[in-house]
Amino acid sequence: MSSPTDRIIEPFRIKVVEPINMTTPDEREAYLKDAGFNLFRVPSEGVLIDLLTDSGTGAMSAEQWAGIMRGDESYAGSPSYHRFEAAVRDIFGFQHVIPTHQGRAAERILVATLVKAGDTIPNNTHFDTTRGNIEAAGATALDLPCPESKAFDVPHPFKGNIDLDALRKKLSEKNGSVPFAMMTITNNGGGGQPVSMANIRAASEICREAEIPFYIDACRFAENAFFIRSREEGYADTALLDIARETFSYADGCTMSAKKDGMANIGGFLCTNDSAVARQEEELLVLTEGFPTYGGLAGRDLEAIAIGLYEALDLRYQEYRHSSTSYLGEQISEVGVPIIQPPGGHAIYIDAKAMLPHLPVEEYPGQALVVELYRTGGIRGVEIGSVMFGGRDPKTGENFYSDYELVRLAIPRRTYTKSQIDYVVDCIKDVHRRRSELRGVRIIEQPERLRHFTALFEML
Repeated sequence: MSSPTDRIIEPFRIKVVEPINMTTPDEREAYLKDAGFNLFRVPSEGVLIDLLTDSGTGAMSAEQWAGIMRGDESYAGSPSYHRFEAAVRDIFGFQHVIPTHQGRAAERILVATLVKAGDTIPNNTHFDTTRGNIEAAGATALDLPCPESKAFDVPHPFKGNIDLDALRKKLSEKNGSVPFAMMTITNNGGGGQPVSMANIRAASEICREAEIPFYIDACRFAENAFFIRSREEGYADTALLDIARETFSYADGCTMSAKKDGMANIGGFLCTNDSAVARQEEELLVLTEGFPTYGGLAGRDLEAIAIGLYEALDLRYQEYRHSSTSYLGEQISEVGVPIIQPPGGHAIYIDAKAMLPHLPVEEYPGQALVVELYRTGGIRGVEIGSVMFGGRDPKTGENFYSDYELVRLAIPRRTYTKSQIDYVVDCIKDVHRRRSELRGVRIIEQPERLRHFTALFEML
């Protein structure tokens, strides 16, 4: 018989509350029409439960707020930077630590330094801004997900892995067109699925044999460390900090959005062990972000990140985080809602193509489901499919569509209670019951790149 102390509860108590605007169905319909049925355009006061992203949307701790008060805003040489640098070096182990205002700025500087037109950058799965920065440079963002990732409904402990054979084949071409390879942990574009230490180690060895630098997109490194501890043989008794240190020991550098496992509302960084590359990156940093000891961030933000990186590695926090995410996935899958199995660390991914088989891909079933979840309960999610990763072929002018149509429900850190997640469950179940009634959408206006942020839609 289990003990009451076996139950996983929130390892914190609520100190400050923010009221939620309890919108009506009519108000939500008006918000949708004003936003062109794009949830990115809906003002946050019109959202009840915001699962659009877990990036910068979490609640900071009392220690982080204390650090904010301690923040030193000196333009150069701030002690807040040195505390930030010490934390990053301690956990990640890289020699050069370059702060940026968020992860995409780190990606932009890395790409501007190392990538030229015609290059190819392999990854387990590039996410949107990584892909956007690479393609803006005239290069190709090549996804090499493992075969197990294709079967959404079949559980596998590490569906975020890179396809090692495909990586080896690409690097063996020896045409000089691969400036570096990447690994995204956890694999956000692949359902928030983790990457094993064995896969990271093997990918690193392949890159070193080919003399290609190996970088890690570290946004959710602590969540990935928890998956390794929970699922990979030999790590059950290893501290998350030690797992993180081993992870980055196999890499030559990393990009990081500290808005995820930095537990902060803004910030990021770029790391490398190559001094010559670091000098070039710092030159670009000064040009576009700021002096190397603040990099577009206030001193208070550097303090919050330095503290948050360690808080993300707290085992009790990660147990609560993963339990909460799994709970949402288990509750909706029990009634037949198709999700990527097993549930990811930061989000649940609904397979909209499987849930709405009556909608063809050209009617964007993922976007249709996102719209209906908001219409039903004021829940804001995000489409990850043909809106985000499809588009118009620049050579032929024809539309192309993603291989999958997913809806991501990303759970902000330390923000929502179990009763609020139960509300999300009830709304999803209601939409699932009415799924055959849902209508598709079409795009009526879109930008050339990253169209999902600003495109306008209309209902069909």
